[in-house]
Amino acid sequence: MKKRLVALISLSMFLLVLHPVRVMAHCEIPCGIYNDKMRIEMIKEDITTIEKSMNQIMDLSKATPLNYNQIVRWVNNKDEHADKIQVIATQYFMIQRVSLTDDPALQKKNAEMLRLLHQLCVYAMKAKQTTDLGFVEKMKAVTEDFAKLYLGENYDHDHK
Repeated sequence: MKKRLVALISLSMFLLVLHPVRVMAHCEIPCGIYNDKMRIEMIKEDITTIEKSMNQIMDLSKATPLNYNQIVRWVNNKDEHADKIQVIATQYFMIQRVSLTDDPALQKKNAEMLRLLHQLCVYAMKAKQTTDLGFVEKMKAVTEDFAKLYLGENYDHDHK
């Protein structure tokens, strides 16, 4: 039985080497189910949540007596949504949606998309470290730039 299994595995590996199969997928499973516009809207919602969290943290920090429990909850909320942005930017867009290509024009576009996604991740990290609303504005601007570049004609310019 063991010899048969070893022989079968060896034959399978030999055939794969001789006849490689190229599999193209948009998703790691691949599932074929994705909604790019929804992901961008999710990022925008996370940014709004971070903004509200920062404002709440600043307001609660001025109160007397301090309500440490509420401050901690808003800090955790802000950090959680910054993490969500980073996951969508990296796991969804960078890994699954920005495709590898040999086309020089697409390589240039991809490089710009990756630059914007990297900026978004860095600004999300900075938002975790502070309550500086400037990072919220930077995330909003970068998300808009990425959406326009990534979605092109499919981008709904009126929906912000």
